[in-house]
Amino acid sequence: MDRRLLSPRHWPSWLPVGGFCLIGFLPFPLLWALGMGIGYVGYFLAGARRRVALRNLALCFPDLTDRARRGLAVRHFGYLGVAVCTQGLVWVSSRRRLERIVKLRHRERVDEPLRNRRNLIVMVPHFVGLELGGAAFTALVHPGLYMYQKIRNPVIDHQMHRSRSRFGAVSIERSDDLRRMVREIHKGTPLFYLPDQDPGRRGIFVPFCGTPTATVPMLSRFARLSKAQVIPVYTRYLPWGRGLELIFDSPLDPFPTDDQTADTALMNRTIEARIRTTPEQYFWVHRRFKTRPPGEPPIYPSRRRAGRKM
Repeated sequence: MDRRLLSPRHWPSWLPVGGFCLIGFLPFPLLWALGMGIGYVGYFLAGARRRVALRNLALCFPDLTDRARRGLAVRHFGYLGVAVCTQGLVWVSSRRRLERIVKLRHRERVDEPLRNRRNLIVMVPHFVGLELGGAAFTALVHPGLYMYQKIRNPVIDHQMHRSRSRFGAVSIERSDDLRRMVREIHKGTPLFYLPDQDPGRRGIFVPFCGTPTATVPMLSRFARLSKAQVIPVYTRYLPWGRGLELIFDSPLDPFPTDDQTADTALMNRTIEARIRTTPEQYFWVHRRFKTRPPGEPPIYPSRRRAGRKM
């Protein structure tokens, strides 16, 4: 660790890190209950994020009533609270404890290609249990490769990097040479790839829940360059603090093809299908539809307009 992080000016950042680490030693059912309570309160306090979640749910679930979507949003905030409270658990848990908490479903779908030395990309959409699931994958299945973007707060950046690499994971900054990533995949290190956040104008527009959505088309290119099989993996918190499931789906097929747009659309349809099985645990507070096709009106009201409505 950089000794400069121990200077007094960083102590305010170390306090919450220490607090989360201490909370992480609590029994998982207690963390679940605490997180749910915090999340429910957060639904009423976090007005801007609540409006984003409700707008996303209105786009993706137009057949639901307003009341049903509000109930879904409340449950979503509860699971967001669980994710926050289990962050410390991710930082401090041993392999043995992760093995008790995380259930691996259809693990044979990833074990077989690993055993046969098949290059792998693990596609991980933004469900709220992502951090805990990623730690379990690295600790219990195979050390993975993940793309990393520095966090502005150096203490939090250090803690996140340390927690993600303590079971042997390899990190590559987003600005690094793409060839290094391909070399690591060819060495047998699965790439842990998160495909579903708004990329701005760097993306292409393909449908997501019926709406043209800016989407990063790089999964197809990565799979082609590395000659890798793509396996979708999802996380799901179980009710009443019974743990978390890490679910391995069948590989994308046919993938990749010669049509990058068609590949990206298949990726989105695959994510949609899993969202509909556990809608309350997808990351709805992200402004997924922020970037619009030329000439299309914005999906979300400006913050200034939202502030006036309040």
